[in-house]
Amino acid sequence: MTDATTAVAGYEPEIGFLHHLCRVLAEAAETVGDASRHASELALGTRLPRAGGGARRNVLRTITDPEGLDRAPRGRCLARAGRLAGVFTGRESLAVTLAVTGPKARIRAAAATHPELLADPDTARVLRAVQEDRQREAVRVFRSILAAEGAEPTFALLAPVFADILAWNAYTDENPLNDGAGREIATGRTLTGAEPVLGVSARGRAFLDRGPGRAEPLVPSPALAERLDTSGTIAGYVRNIGAVGTDGTLLVQQVEGPDGVQRYVVHLAGMSGVSDKIPQDLLGAVHAVARPATPYSRAVSKALRRLVPSGCELALVGHSLGGITAMNLAADRDFCGIHQVTHVVAIGSPIDGKRPADPRTRVYSLVNEHDVVPSLEGRSSVSAYALPEQFTEFTWTDDTHAFPLCHAAERYAHHLEHEVPEASARVDAALAPFRGRVTAARFFRLYDR
Repeated sequence: MTDATTAVAGYEPEIGFLHHLCRVLAEAAETVGDASRHASELALGTRLPRAGGGARRNVLRTITDPEGLDRAPRGRCLARAGRLAGVFTGRESLAVTLAVTGPKARIRAAAATHPELLADPDTARVLRAVQEDRQREAVRVFRSILAAEGAEPTFALLAPVFADILAWNAYTDENPLNDGAGREIATGRTLTGAEPVLGVSARGRAFLDRGPGRAEPLVPSPALAERLDTSGTIAGYVRNIGAVGTDGTLLVQQVEGPDGVQRYVVHLAGMSGVSDKIPQDLLGAVHAVARPATPYSRAVSKALRRLVPSGCELALVGHSLGGITAMNLAADRDFCGIHQVTHVVAIGSPIDGKRPADPRTRVYSLVNEHDVVPSLEGRSSVSAYALPEQFTEFTWTDDTHAFPLCHAAERYAHHLEHEVPEASARVDAALAPFRGRVTAARFFRLYDR
């Protein structure tokens, strides 16, 4: 369990040193990259009008030398073409060497706190290949593990280091489109551009996921209505999300708090799979990580406009994609101009790169360290980068190492109730104003269009 304000202080000295080294190397790689870009503009642009050919040749030699500033010239037009040529020929560089060393340091730090990574012979082979920069072998071993063991145990075991493996792979493969994602992960920034595997841009994903969002009132089945938890605890909210399911249903509970004030708890479920009708599909999930507005967030916003009076206090509780959507809504200034978002609770969600628009909003992130989903935006639960003061993060390990079981809402509810009661108590105390008599439960069906 890690509070955002003490996320690094609790590590052993060697691990703290590795995390510090990672940050320094990432910053150095960025500086070298910037120097390469400026040198590229000097050598291939028009910024040396009086220096003559000798100076231009010296600069060009600096950026094209195998041990030079960058893998190839960085910049625009001819410089960018030169950089791509360097990528495809597999040339190494100072900037790339610095950049990949950072994620490798984080992987070593994670292995110190998660000895199961090295105790398992298969994952140990992957990590050894990473440390020795044998990219093709790492991919081959990873694929062989998937074939022999299946995706579930493989992703569960590698979850604590998955984000850093993605960053390392983005740097060491021969795909120039995902290099920016590698840099963002290595430097602790939000993945706002391309995703780290193929390098598909966020703009391209947004083009494919353009639904305006729609919400229609829904009458629930009697069985679902009877299953709803009204305890007002975080474990109860997560159980409700599991009961609602991922078929496009939104649940909003109206609660009369201990002070007699009406407040609202919004339950946001996770991804449904592949669909062209509801906004909780795979494309929407990938889109939501990098972009603040999606068909899911727009549909929820329209539902709440119909139900919740302006200025009322909201608690947004979301699992997986629902947690991302909760943060996207909390980051929307227009949404927060209508509703007062006092709390966001994200369960098993990659939200660490997002920030609420209202500085008074408190954010709680609940993460099983063997759940790979929270690391998909580039920050793992054992990251070297601390979260802002608005965030409080609670993490724990699941001895079963079983993914996707450890990602399920029902599993998180069980852990919160029985395995990490101290985390539940902290979140329940924060949500005390929302703990009271449930005066209404409203349902909506959400659509892309």
